[in-house]
Amino acid sequence: MRLQDRVTLITGGAAGIGRATALRFAEEGARVVIADMNEAAGQATAAELGPQASFHKVNVADRAEAQAWIEAVVARYGRVDVLVNNAGVLRDAALVKVQDGQLVKQMSEADFDLVIAVNLKGVFNCTQAVAPVMIRQGGGVILNASSVVGEDGNFGQTNYVATKAGVIGMTKVWARELGRYQIRVNAVAPGFTATEMVKSMPEKVIEGMKARTPLGRMGDPRDIANAYLFLASDEASFITGVTLRVDGGIRVGT
Repeated sequence: MRLQDRVTLITGGAAGIGRATALRFAEEGARVVIADMNEAAGQATAAELGPQASFHKVNVADRAEAQAWIEAVVARYGRVDVLVNNAGVLRDAALVKVQDGQLVKQMSEADFDLVIAVNLKGVFNCTQAVAPVMIRQGGGVILNASSVVGEDGNFGQTNYVATKAGVIGMTKVWARELGRYQIRVNAVAPGFTATEMVKSMPEKVIEGMKARTPLGRMGDPRDIANAYLFLASDEASFITGVTLRVDGGIRVGT
């Protein structure tokens, strides 16, 4: 029970890696609070976690909603021990697509702005809202969802890669700024992971992902959840400012 009674907030906790992390933390005794835009899935996951858990419908890109969520959590639970900034969206497209010398398609400004708002600003909003709470109580843990593409880049993901690289940078800054208050800040960078979204892809694409991973398989969401669990626990008490790759060995060019 490595997280016994620790109040843990997980954004994007209704499905995928967020849901797996919520379940894993609850197994270790955490009191889990889920934020997500999918109300039905969020309520279902919270019910599965038990009476100590709760769900809040929150758009993390909205500063006021993020602040109100943190205030509601503190009002109910009295503290925040762990924040997992997991919420994220994808809107993939090439920067530009040219055919016969003519521009035929490009990533839209709307898609760029949306991914930045959720994946990057959302992390900023929730962290800035929770940091004063953790400072007052004498410490805490903040964990941010990055990705291997934040270090390696990826075709067709200008917006997503920008956010995941930005998360790595913010993680390092916050580790420096908040360390004096006994707040540890780390990031996890998953590789190809078998979430619901990935499982719906064509089998040929999935097999290609496996072929590019030296361990020969995709990650399970629980693999990523276990990394978050380690970093949230006292076993990682002298670890801050790092980005932990959980990727089966994949690197650029593999």
